[in-house]
Amino acid sequence: MARGKKQNPFAARKRQKRENGHERPDRRSQPYEEIKRDNPFFIKYYNLQKICATEDEWSQFLACIRDNLPTTFRVTGFKDEAKALLKIIETEMFSEYVRAVAELHQKLPEQVERPLCLPWYPNGMAYQLHLTRKDIRRSEPLFRLHNFLIVETTAGSISRQEAVSMIPPIVLDVKPTDKVLDMCAAPGSKTAQLIEALHAAPEDHRIPPGFVLANDVDNNRCYMLVHQAKRLNSPCLLVTNHDSSVFPNLIRTQSDGSKSILKFDKILCDVPCSGDGTLRKNPDIWMKWNLAQAYNLHGIQYRIVRRGAEMLEVGGRLVYSTCSLNPIENEAVLQRIIKDSDGALELVDAGHLVPGLKYNPGMTNWKLATKDVDQVFSTFDEVPENLHTIIRPAMFPLPSDELTKLGLQKCLRVLPHLQDTGGFFVAIIEKRRQLSFEKNDLQTLLEQTSKVEDTTATAGTESQKEGETGEDSAKSVPWGPQRKRRRLHGYKEDPYVFFGQNDADYDNIKEFYQLDEALEKTCLLTRCLTEKKKNIYYCSEPIRDLVVNNEHNIKIINTGVKTFVRCENRHTVHPYRLAQEGLQTSNAFMGQTRRIEVEREDLVLLLNCTDPTKPPSTLELKPATQQRCKELGVGSCILKYVDEAFTLFVVGWRGTSSLRAYVDKDETIHILRLLRADLSKFEVNKYEEAKKAAAAAAAAAESAMAENAAAKSDEPKETGESAAVDKVEEDKPSTPMETES
Repeated sequence: MARGKKQNPFAARKRQKRENGHERPDRRSQPYEEIKRDNPFFIKYYNLQKICATEDEWSQFLACIRDNLPTTFRVTGFKDEAKALLKIIETEMFSEYVRAVAELHQKLPEQVERPLCLPWYPNGMAYQLHLTRKDIRRSEPLFRLHNFLIVETTAGSISRQEAVSMIPPIVLDVKPTDKVLDMCAAPGSKTAQLIEALHAAPEDHRIPPGFVLANDVDNNRCYMLVHQAKRLNSPCLLVTNHDSSVFPNLIRTQSDGSKSILKFDKILCDVPCSGDGTLRKNPDIWMKWNLAQAYNLHGIQYRIVRRGAEMLEVGGRLVYSTCSLNPIENEAVLQRIIKDSDGALELVDAGHLVPGLKYNPGMTNWKLATKDVDQVFSTFDEVPENLHTIIRPAMFPLPSDELTKLGLQKCLRVLPHLQDTGGFFVAIIEKRRQLSFEKNDLQTLLEQTSKVEDTTATAGTESQKEGETGEDSAKSVPWGPQRKRRRLHGYKEDPYVFFGQNDADYDNIKEFYQLDEALEKTCLLTRCLTEKKKNIYYCSEPIRDLVVNNEHNIKIINTGVKTFVRCENRHTVHPYRLAQEGLQTSNAFMGQTRRIEVEREDLVLLLNCTDPTKPPSTLELKPATQQRCKELGVGSCILKYVDEAFTLFVVGWRGTSSLRAYVDKDETIHILRLLRADLSKFEVNKYEEAKKAAAAAAAAAESAMAENAAAKSDEPKETGESAAVDKVEEDKPSTPMETES
């Protein structure tokens, strides 16, 4: 080691262990140990809180929370084909479900319990299966059900989500005109529900006037959120990365052109929590659970809901929810914010929005305890001084006369045994007037924004000069595709470059597709500063306004839905094709020149073509479709199919003598399922594939062994005479040259 260089203590300890022979045990070779679903502190604490009315109910609660959670899913309700898909699920899919479960459990089909339609979910669009995630993933008889769930989830037609997790977006009661904020949005299942509610009236709005701003503090989880929400292809979504407890005020442009602080109509605060309501889904929490988690989280939960209340419009609604059963994380947080608001906030009852849901009212009396629940406290005066920094006065219930006025009994406490679900807590707050601690410092915010913009512009000019002189060229020249750079708080995002009033690319697109004047061209954007735009995205006007006014104040992760893609072809005069992801939005603004109405047989033929190098010839299509193809030049087009129950729009490509559908595999299977076409071509039995792979590997190994044996048998055997000659040659004295060498 070099002199003066410090030795790494971790490396030294590792070397020492290796020398002593203490190596880490190979746990992979050991069988998986089932988690013991028991925690004496958990049982003692919740028994102390009397979250169940009777001993009999307490026994039911414990038995249920130790059991695995059943699988639930919901159908994406705002899509035209939702009812048609629901009908297929309730007939074909559930018939297959009954057959598979009967085979799995060795029962008669008549003895199998059918999936349960969740009575409180709107329009009967959600179902609960009497199977766990593990059952579905690891049981061969259920492979078709597993394939269905994967494909339809990826296509955005269904969402797999825990039943109780669906409640907060329902009671938030989002309308298409609402400005919605999801403060702790990742992983995104609730955000997807909010987007669905926003698009619930397509007959009234081409593009909803409202929007959803989804935020999360964790940069990595933000990308998970984008992945979830992107399945719905909404132009009304903006994803940001910021600490919700100190979320900045955002600027918006009013109809008269003046600036104002943005206030939200609906806010969802699904705050970080200890998660003991998810014990059925995450059994590892049994081993980790302790009261310290709740004490640590109480402060951040309060700060998040307080900041949410500040950003809420007067008359707006805020939903506070956790997947915890602990009153320290639930009722204690709510009593604190309602008391601090001094009448500006009010708890309201929203049970009528979820008819059929079984729940208990909020608690009005609870106790606190030490980490091991060996000391119990009813008031702060009883808490030892050494615990004063952990257990705070605001965590204890207020006097009964004050508590009665707050209305904590209006909260919804969902316990697992009531309807075979997870545990959950939901509370609905409405804002009656402005808060005394609310800050609406518009002028200061405008000045700060102006300073940041000036600093950014100056930095950009300096970096450009450095690039021109050759200095630091790696920083300013994007060699090849731009790469995201990892920073302390995540990746540096690509810029959001909106179209100007005079954009040559837009003029060409408008002429080729005969776009309606109602499409606001300045809402089209790209993510790179180049003349040749690769992907063109579209966002709604309120989202564009938010990005333009606030991109220097908050980190924006994603927005816009892909609408046009550069696709240069020697046979076409136009370089951009339509993107299937954005067709849901762009279709309403397209003219008639690039449309082809097809019959069912034509669409099935096009979708069954999985080799893009061999698209179906137009001569294979119906005469009416052939005639329309003759009228259409080479390039991207919209294929329209009209059914009795729904209408489908699919991006197509008209070749010189062919026509093909331009959709990905999962969307293809989804559409073929709606058309009741044969899906056997796409069905994959992973168990059969694994058996074939194992058989092929065994055959290859056997063949290799046979070849080795044959090679050994073909080797020439030494005779006694040749061996003697070799011995004489070895014993001969070396020549001087050989000796020297």
